[in-house]
Amino acid sequence: MSAATVSAPAPAPAHDGRIGLRANLRHIGALARRNMLQIKQDPESMFDAVIMPIIFILLFTYVFGGSMAGKGHEKEYLNYLVPGLMAMMGMNIAMAVGTGVNDDFKKGVMDRFRTMPIARSSVLIAKIVVEVGRMLVATSILLGMGFALGFTVATSALHLLAAVALSMVFGASLMWIFILLGLTLKTAQAVQGMAMIILMPLQFGSSIFAPTANMPGWLESFTDYNPLSNLADAVRHLLRGGPVAHSVWMTLAWAAAITLVTAPLAVAKFRKKT
Repeated sequence: MSAATVSAPAPAPAHDGRIGLRANLRHIGALARRNMLQIKQDPESMFDAVIMPIIFILLFTYVFGGSMAGKGHEKEYLNYLVPGLMAMMGMNIAMAVGTGVNDDFKKGVMDRFRTMPIARSSVLIAKIVVEVGRMLVATSILLGMGFALGFTVATSALHLLAAVALSMVFGASLMWIFILLGLTLKTAQAVQGMAMIILMPLQFGSSIFAPTANMPGWLESFTDYNPLSNLADAVRHLLRGGPVAHSVWMTLAWAAAITLVTAPLAVAKFRKKT
């Protein structure tokens, strides 16, 4: 056969880099499964989600409950505290996402992911999916301990589910902040340090642990704009009764704003990080 009759190989189809929704969801599922298998192999990584809610509810109920509600009236403070702690769970779990992403880059795991034909956002979204699951575990343990100590839901089971869902949505939005920190800062220790600088004012300058009416004027003004106060108040009203519309909409607005700002920045940083 002559060389003239040999047909040239067909050119490879062009690839524009875009990945369809179905493929993207499949990648997220596979990566989420990978992250869950990591937890199975390292069950100690669940200690914060399992132990932290128990420590917090016992510590604050019996150390501060008597001072806040009067000795012998700790149950009244418990009914105030549990919704606030539900709001706080998301921030504490979210902090672990940033350190985990930073550690994965140090181990070279993220570099391998970036060489694969998958959407860059799917790697980060899969992280968030698994961490929301950890947050749900922490919230369930918190509620279980609360019910065992005497916490009561004064509304309905539907309101309870709405309160949990609202906490999950806001917690997921916070994870983008800590993912961005994990991609920006050089070490996991730096991520933890910066996270604490963010966490402490937001947690204690809010209505999570105490009503804001007796706070100094400048601090009370800060709590009015603190997204954790809006979340804590929304969850509290959903579980204990009261006007919920304003707090719920403010919480959803904060969650949307945080996600719209930090998620694109985190994905862009993930693409460029060396």
